[in-house]
Amino acid sequence: MTKWWKAGPLCKCPECGKGELFDGLLKFRAECPACGNSFADADAGDGPAVIVIAVAGTILVPILLILMFGFHLSPLILMLIMAPLVLITSIGLLRPFKSTLFALQRHNKAGEIIGKKNSDQ
Repeated sequence: MTKWWKAGPLCKCPECGKGELFDGLLKFRAECPACGNSFADADAGDGPAVIVIAVAGTILVPILLILMFGFHLSPLILMLIMAPLVLITSIGLLRPFKSTLFALQRHNKAGEIIGKKNSDQ
């Protein structure tokens, strides 16, 4: 098993670190093309989206405020500038965060717990 912190941001297989993890923009492949490891359990949930919202907001809100108050741009111009920046930043960050969370799930052997009773309660 490769290091999750190497495979995740590079969008590589968390097992071998060589095969591509995605088939398309954000869809996980069925299996690793290099080692054949199955990605059937690949589900990062909503975690990557939450992280991307926080990171993109931290980056883009100061830019918006500088453009709005520093340069006194009209709302239409601000929208024309910020809309592509938001899309590029969000999509650009979503792949690495999604693959990193999946690599962390594999590293920690995380999965759903269904039907198990907690004996501590």
